[in-house]
Amino acid sequence: MAKTAIAYKEKMKEISVLSLLCSCLYPEARKNLVGEFQVAGMEVKPINKRASGQAFEVILKPPSPMSDAAHCVTSPPKREVSLEDIQKKLEAAEDRRRSQEAQVLRALAEKREHERDVLLKAMEENSNFSKMAEEKLTMKMEQIKENRQAYLASIMERLQEKERHAQVVRRNKELREELTA
Repeated sequence: MAKTAIAYKEKMKEISVLSLLCSCLYPEARKNLVGEFQVAGMEVKPINKRASGQAFEVILKPPSPMSDAAHCVTSPPKREVSLEDIQKKLEAAEDRRRSQEAQVLRALAEKREHERDVLLKAMEENSNFSKMAEEKLTMKMEQIKENRQAYLASIMERLQEKERHAQVVRRNKELREELTA
């Protein structure tokens, strides 16, 4: 089984991407490709053509009784893990954790600093707006007061003018009465 897997990998390395592409487009090239795999100890059956391309079914032939039965796939030998290695890994993990924690704390501090700056700027703009609004209101009230005083002065002036005119009319009337009497 291991030999067939190795042979399969070798054949896949030998086949270029171009030949795979050509096998989908030209059926005669696909037959040649199928022949190559059959030599390698496997059987390749083409499945009906699909809309997305060509599909194959790869059947690995069972190992022959003459093949080496000793060829088993074994996992690589496990490495001895020493106490020093474990401690180094733990220290590295602790350093990574501290670094990440410090980075998070820095980010939070920057965020708080930014929030504080934004809040101070908003408060400053608010106080500036309040001052400007107060100054405008004060100027408007002074203007209204001046306008009112000017209006009252003009009314008083007209009233005095009418009073003078009334006195002139009364005097003229008295003079006429004296002349006619």
